[in-house]
Amino acid sequence: MKRVIFVLSLFSIFLTRCNNHNEGDNDKLISSLDSLSGCIDQAWDVSWDRFYNKDTHQFYDYLTSYNKGDELAHLPTADEVSRQYPNVYGYGTGMEDCMISAGVMMCMIVDKYAVTKDEKLRDFAYSVFKGIQLSATVHGVPGFLARGVCVEDQKSIYINSSRDQYTHAVYGLWYYYHSLLCDSETKKEIGTILSAFAERMKQNVTIENDYDFLRADGTRDTRGISRMWNVKGHEAARLPMIYAAAWNATGNSEYFDLYRKYITSAISQSFEIEDWQPTYALLQMQCSIELLLSLEQDTELKRQMHDIMEMLSKMGATRAINANKNAQKLNLTMVCSDWRTGEGLDSKGEYRKVWYCIRESGEAALIQLMFKGEPIPHKQKILLADAIKRIDYGRVSSSGIFYLQEAYWKAQKSLSQSLDSIKNQ
Repeated sequence: MKRVIFVLSLFSIFLTRCNNHNEGDNDKLISSLDSLSGCIDQAWDVSWDRFYNKDTHQFYDYLTSYNKGDELAHLPTADEVSRQYPNVYGYGTGMEDCMISAGVMMCMIVDKYAVTKDEKLRDFAYSVFKGIQLSATVHGVPGFLARGVCVEDQKSIYINSSRDQYTHAVYGLWYYYHSLLCDSETKKEIGTILSAFAERMKQNVTIENDYDFLRADGTRDTRGISRMWNVKGHEAARLPMIYAAAWNATGNSEYFDLYRKYITSAISQSFEIEDWQPTYALLQMQCSIELLLSLEQDTELKRQMHDIMEMLSKMGATRAINANKNAQKLNLTMVCSDWRTGEGLDSKGEYRKVWYCIRESGEAALIQLMFKGEPIPHKQKILLADAIKRIDYGRVSSSGIFYLQEAYWKAQKSLSQSLDSIKNQ
């Protein structure tokens, strides 16, 4: 049955990639599909073997070596983090996007389970949950979500988080909450975390704080990345998303009222999005809109949310084309240099292009796959498959492979649901 699903799947586009193929040449097709499936299996192993730390239950941003045991040697020491070195965000250190990655990996595991029904995934999902829970509690600051936790002492954090970290973590928790992988006790724990997030927003996101949820030490964020209201269009839905998720998980009517307070204005603002916004911002926006759409009862608001997701999907298609062009010019096996002695993940450095190109290919595909209005275009299927196949998984240092895996399994999940629908007709 699995082989039949693959043949009918998104990745049947490999029929068009085989030179001089015949329409009925299933042997070539199956060989290509097996190769693609093998890439995804390798990506999974690499994600857990090289990017994941079993003590913090978190995934880190990049590798500086392919030598066993040295992959994450660049991560900040407890002393460096305690001194907030090199900056209060942990930018460039390899632990700045742990909560973003947690949300992506959680959704990938849930979608993979929906397709494979592999019960071993239950423990993997819970491990990712424990990592989010650690970032939400280890510091003792109610409702604050640390970007990541120091591997050396499993407790030190950088004090400045961001709305982006909350967006992916909340979306991932909500996605997990509604999956068959999440038991009743874990659902209660998720409710506790989401409630703490909502309470922090309620307390701090005020006009007096310029709508900032504040750093872990109670001070204002100077970059504006912790502001939750009076923001750009692609960020407007983040605040009601948090309240909606907290209400959904706890049943607390106060969170429902806060969600309703912001939702109409947030959706109106969401139509105003600049073409130059980065692809990661479009994916985060798609996450927030999807969550809200799943809970919304107002017909007109649902129609508007559908239109927003369609708009984002079209933008994602353009980004996928651009990422593919960039990939042809880059050495995707490159490792990052240690941020203490080299350029690290500097936005102007060469490695940053490699690191983000891999990630952007997955992001662009996900933006399209999350829109349920119409199937992902054939050319976009080819771009996704090529993005997965061109990686040497023994020599890949970018956490962007998390996004490629999630796109793969979301595509397979969509196909499985379509086949089930046909069978039930």
